[in-house]
Formats: sequence, C-alpha cells, structure tokens
Amino acid sequence: MTSMDDTKTESCRSWELRCLLALPMSYRLQFPQLALRRRLGQLNCMSRPTVRLRSWPLSFLYYILPFGVLKPLAKVGWRRTSRVTIYKSIPTRLLSRAWGRLNQVDLPTWLRKPIYSLYIWTFGVNMKEAAVEDLQHYRNLGEFFRRKLKPQARPVCDSHCVISPADGKILHFGRVKNCEVEQVKGVTYSLETFLGPYTWTESLAINRNEDDPSSFQDLLVTKEGNELFHCVVYLAPGDYHCFHSPTDWRVAHRRHFPGSLMSVNPGVARWIKELFCHNERVVLSGEWTHGFFSLTAVGATNVGSIRIYFDKELRTNNPRYNKGSYNDLSYVSNNNREGVTMRKGEHLGEFNLGSTIVLLFEAPRDFKFSLTAGQKIHFGEPLGTM
Repeated sequence: MTSMDDTKTESCRSWELRCLLALPMSYRLQFPQLALRRRLGQLNCMSRPTVRLRSWPLSFLYYILPFGVLKPLAKVGWRRTSRVTIYKSIPTRLLSRAWGRLNQVDLPTWLRKPIYSLYIWTFGVNMKEAAVEDLQHYRNLGEFFRRKLKPQARPVCDSHCVISPADGKILHFGRVKNCEVEQVKGVTYSLETFLGPYTWTESLAINRNEDDPSSFQDLLVTKEGNELFHCVVYLAPGDYHCFHSPTDWRVAHRRHFPGSLMSVNPGVARWIKELFCHNERVVLSGEWTHGFFSLTAVGATNVGSIRIYFDKELRTNNPRYNKGSYNDLSYVSNNNREGVTMRKGEHLGEFNLGSTIVLLFEAPRDFKFSLTAGQKIHFGEPLGTM
C-alpha cells in the first residue's frame, strides 16, 4: 500500500513540474513555489549520477529555448548542468564510428556531384588543387575527404628546417613554459598528460638517471642550450586531410591514447581545458638534428580514424577502451636500430575529416617561428628557422 502511495505522490509532483513549464510567463512567476522547492530538495538527496541523469534534459532545454523561458527555475533552487558536462555526455565515439561507416557507402553516380558540390560550397573546398577534379570519380565520401593534391599544388620549402605538416590554421605556437602548453590563447594543458609517462627513451637510446629530479619538460631536452617549442595546426573540414613529415627525422616510438572524440574547433578548444588530453590521439616520438621531436595527430568528432601509413597495426576508435590507458609500440628492433626514417614533405598519414596536429620539438634557443596566431597555412610552407 505504501509503495502505491509513493508512486502516486511522485506522479503528482512530476505533474506539477510539467504544469509549471506549460504555464505562460505571467502566470508562471506567480506559481506557488513550495511544491517545486520540495522536489528540488529531494534531488539534493539523490546520488550525483541520478541528479545528472534527471537534470540533463531540463538543462538542455534551458540552453536552447529562447527568451530565458526556464530562468525562473533558478529562483527556486534549481541548478542547471553546465554546457561542458552536457557536451561531454554526447556519445561522440559512437557517432564517429557511424559516420565512418557512412563514409564508406558508395553513392550512385547521379548523386555524387550534388552532395560533393554542397560540401564544397559549405566548407570552401578548392577542387582546382585536387589531383582529380571530376567529382563523379569519388565513389564515396571517404574517398572525397582523402583526395590527393596535384604535385605542384604544395611546393616544399627547402630553406627552412621545419615546415607545416598539413593545410590548416595556426592555433598557437611558441616556447613550452612550466610544463604547460597552450591549445589556444589562455587555455593550457599539461605536457606530461598529453605525451604520457616518459618511458620511450629505450627506443631513443637516451640515458637518463632515474633519480634525476628534473621536470618532465627538462627530460625532453637532450642537448645543452636547447629549449622546447610547440606548434598547433587545426585542420578544418574543408582542408586537405593528409599530413606529411614536417622535417627530416626518425620515428622511434608510437603511443596511442584511446579517448573521447570531442570537436577540436577553436571555439570548443577555448571552452574545454585540456581538450587535447581528453581526445583520442596518436603520438609519434623520435629525434631530429637538434634532439627530441614529436608529432601528435589528435582525433575529433567524426574523425575517429587516424591512419599512419607505415604503421599497419594501428587501430583507432575501438568500441571499448579503458579511460586513461595507452598502447605503446617501438619501431626500433634488433633488425632495425634506426626506427622509421622520414624525409621532409614525405606522406605520413591522414584523417577522415578535419582535426589537429601538435608538434613538440627541441631546438636551439635562437629558433624563431615565422608565424602569426590565427593565420592560414598550407602544407610545405615554413614554420620557422634558426
């Protein structure tokens, strides 16, 4: 009997809340607040996951409905779920896998030109640079996204030691300070969290004292007089989706971090701290003339597929993974002591859509970037020089 009474009481209280939302604004402000306060008081006694589950739909409506329709709820003690929490609860990995499968569905010949033309118009794609300009040549969206460029479309600069690995927009660049790297102006992430534990030195044959109290940043600098630099290149959906080697170097180690697939759009990057540390990413580490060098391909929504051409074992956006885990692979073996040698401008990998490339490298103190934040850049153009 008691359970039936509780069910009826719960039903009545839910009905009260629905009635409140259905009333016009003028009446709603005069609505008796006692029942609503009592209901919100019960929410405070619930476990956090339960509160989050029950308040999420109302918070979503709070942000999308116009004219502050739900603002009066704040006066009676209701606390909305933050935008970041709502965004993180979206199943972006599942959506990205579904998008990846859709990309592989072959389109009818008559439908290809209208769909690709809409995409070209929306994102400003320059098809005159494509190796194949005929839109009907691309059987599915995946082939269109990964289209190759004409050889002369991206000349590689020979006079500078580091070039842009991809077409995109420069989000941030400069020296790494206090083991923190800026993803956009004023928003940082931890260098150690981004790269993971310092255990890849076996592949690089670098001798370090285990009792050395140096910071993580100092461990990456292998030569006296050098400093650590970084550069972040954002690839928009309309950009060329392949990335190339930014310099002459050898890749000794790969670390794959499964993770979220949130958007890496600059607007979202300003919104979520350590976004690049949350997202799935593939870190390639090695050495160049001046010491440590790494290139990290960061995944994003609808970009669950990160492909490295010389690494056939890499599988990204798997359905199941342990949060905070990572998988290591050394390219150095008894038969190959050098790892994978890459030449400046050589094809390295590709994304399914737009995403982000993060370069972290050691260089002499007189290294200078020839960039401005926010500028558009093409693969092959110089990033900086000594």
